[in-house]
Amino acid sequence: MSKLKIAIQKSGRLNEDSMKILKDVGIAIDNGKDQLKASAKNFPLEVFYLRNGDIPQYLIDGVVDVAIIGENVLVEKGQDITITEKLGFSSCKVSVAIPKGKSYKSIKDLEGKRIATSYPNTVNQFLKDNNVNANLHIINGSVEIAPNIGLADAIVDIVSSGSTLFKNNLKEVDIILKSEAVLAVSPQISPENQVILNKLQFRLQSVLKARNSRYVLLNAPNNKVDDIINILPGMKSPTVLPLAEEGWSSLHSVINKNDFWEIIDELKANGAEGILVCPIENMVL
Repeated sequence: MSKLKIAIQKSGRLNEDSMKILKDVGIAIDNGKDQLKASAKNFPLEVFYLRNGDIPQYLIDGVVDVAIIGENVLVEKGQDITITEKLGFSSCKVSVAIPKGKSYKSIKDLEGKRIATSYPNTVNQFLKDNNVNANLHIINGSVEIAPNIGLADAIVDIVSSGSTLFKNNLKEVDIILKSEAVLAVSPQISPENQVILNKLQFRLQSVLKARNSRYVLLNAPNNKVDDIINILPGMKSPTVLPLAEEGWSSLHSVINKNDFWEIIDELKANGAEGILVCPIENMVL
């Protein structure tokens, strides 16, 4: 039986988040310590643990069928690779940073400057789009130190929390790209493995929808039910059930987790009581 070959980063936070989402979609992987390849026990899937920067070429060559990878890496090394799903974790930015004491008004301030980066293709395209000429110093690792040792006037690198910039006396002044983990597909994937990928993607979509939603249960007097229904979005419409206490009903619905507190405040203001909010494990629509 054919197996879908998926690449994930061999270590680090992206590896942990990737393994977690595979677990959440019900795929059991027996990955022993320092293994470079492992098979799923209950799904036609084979996992390859690879260096993040090598994964785009493996996709292009068809060595692996799909990958969970940072979008920023694809922009730099695999522009022609198709992204089929954004996964909502491992968010970061590819940003321009300069020493704290320097001024910056716009990208034009980089004209003629020296920029240290590990993302030359991304930076060159950004500079080209903005008609700016600058000199790039390509560095693999420890990019933040470049301005402090006089190697560069600015850097372009990944920024997550900004703590590394702060420690190196730098400030973020421009964002080139916002990135997150994505599911990317090889242009050489076979029809048989595309079928398996479709099944995997269906599971992923179910888990991602659930992660972004909350299940809400509440009680309300019957004369307030219509007002509360207008507040609750629901997947189609809220479920309304009569309570044992006459004149009261129980309403069940699903809300977006990002709108949680605003909706709860509105519900309370419109007579809702006994509000319970629960996480959702999977959501199949």
